[in-house]
Amino acid sequence: MLGQKSSLQSEIDLDPSTAFEMIQKNKDNPNFILLDVRTPAEYDESHIEGSILVNYQSPDFSDKVQELDKNKTYLVYCRSGMRSAASVDIMMKIGFINVYNIVGGIMGWENRGLPVK
Repeated sequence: MLGQKSSLQSEIDLDPSTAFEMIQKNKDNPNFILLDVRTPAEYDESHIEGSILVNYQSPDFSDKVQELDKNKTYLVYCRSGMRSAASVDIMMKIGFINVYNIVGGIMGWENRGLPVK
């Protein structure tokens, strides 16, 4: 139905508290990547510790994502959740399996009082 999420989408979308727990559980896991898809200026303003930046708005975004290891687990975020949701869609279409989106992005994260750098 229009406007309703598939069960697959709801399994991909994590609220900030669940995402925080996932990050804590995977702190020393080399196969877990926290991916920030905002602009470099947004990243410099504040970001979640341990995240790597791949700018969704960059013309070579798809190429950069293609270079990432598809066997790793990715937790993706942006400012409000729109770019990260689009990024997750792109990643899944090119063969990534374990990809998650932080609903509400870093704004939702900060609204919950979760830590940023």
